[in-house]
Amino acid sequence: MLYITIQELEAAINYWRNQSPAVGDELRLCPEAAALAKPYALMIVQGSQRMPLDVLDELARTAIQTFNRLTQS
Repeated sequence: MLYITIQELEAAINYWRNQSPAVGDELRLCPEAAALAKPYALMIVQGSQRMPLDVLDELARTAIQTFNRLTQS
């Protein structure tokens, strides 16, 4: 089973926020950052340092996989 760490989630959220900054008066996150923010918040509340990738929804999993592919050489 593959895992994602809280640090990796934070880096991916920051990457997507840089690619597509928040918009509107409510500073709405782009879909990728928003999808990753949910498991990130859950990890903070639970005090977790990692979570299985297979618990992420499809958009969050795609966002983290794309982030990894684009940023890791």
